[in-house]
Amino acid sequence: MATSTRILELLGLLQSRRQWAGHELARQLEVSPRTLRRDVDSLQNLGYPILTTRGTGGGYELAPGTSLPPLVVSEDEAAAIVMGLKEVATGGHPAAREAALSAMAKIVQVLPHKIRRRIDSLRVMTHTPAGEENNAAIFNIGALTIIALCCRDSETLSFSYRNRTNDVTNRIVQPHRLVNLERRLYLIAYDPERADWRTFRIDRIQDLNRTGKRFTPRRLPVEDPVELVQTSIAAMPSRYQLRATIQAPAHQVLARIGNYGTVESIDEESCTVQLPADSLDWATFCLAEIGAPFTLHEPPEAIHHARQWGQRLTQGTEP
Repeated sequence: MATSTRILELLGLLQSRRQWAGHELARQLEVSPRTLRRDVDSLQNLGYPILTTRGTGGGYELAPGTSLPPLVVSEDEAAAIVMGLKEVATGGHPAAREAALSAMAKIVQVLPHKIRRRIDSLRVMTHTPAGEENNAAIFNIGALTIIALCCRDSETLSFSYRNRTNDVTNRIVQPHRLVNLERRLYLIAYDPERADWRTFRIDRIQDLNRTGKRFTPRRLPVEDPVELVQTSIAAMPSRYQLRATIQAPAHQVLARIGNYGTVESIDEESCTVQLPADSLDWATFCLAEIGAPFTLHEPPEAIHHARQWGQRLTQGTEP
């Protein structure tokens, strides 16, 4: 093992637990006690706070309460850290998401190419909500890091974007914020060619490149980035427009469907729901999940689809 590689491994071992006996540490590194002492001296000369204890029971440990630059982690540990941060970034707490994306961007940009390639190969993303067929595709962690860095550094991005009808366009945009909404990540960016703000689903971005060109950040048109994404989604035309009557109070139904549709009260015990959707599986699940009797009025294909669901569910529970 080369000296530089061995010293990095030594540093990693010292970080992995509080105290090491000298003979045990030497055995882990497959070196003599003398070589181990020389390596420890080299690290101490570089400023690493390694404490040594002489005599029987002696060993090595890092001084408590001190910071240790740089952090040395193994390939498996690096993958675990980044994928863990990715889970936080797609989680439910806004402050934690921001911190996770920032930390992930800092860590990934300094990882060796081999480890970045390993992380990219880990096909891990958020779990798909039950009943949703059109879930977000697994996304490249390296590309997500590039987007986060360009948002941080106010650097223009270029990419190809595939919309919901599978049309692909080339975009050069000024990225501002990453937003997590309903288990999907979105990019809020200003598109100079269209002279307007645009929202992009991250899993539909392809051929991503940093341009190296900086821009002066603009103020978002609304204070809350999540609100901007929600408004953008609501303005998009949907493939299906479902209309149903629900035998439940309007406020209860609204609490279940959130921003997915509109609810109008009929009386204290019933209401009408308008539900735009691209997926009939998702829309059927959304209505059924409300947990109250309902009548689906239109469109015909949604009614037929719901009947098929009902038949399959009935058949699946027959003895």
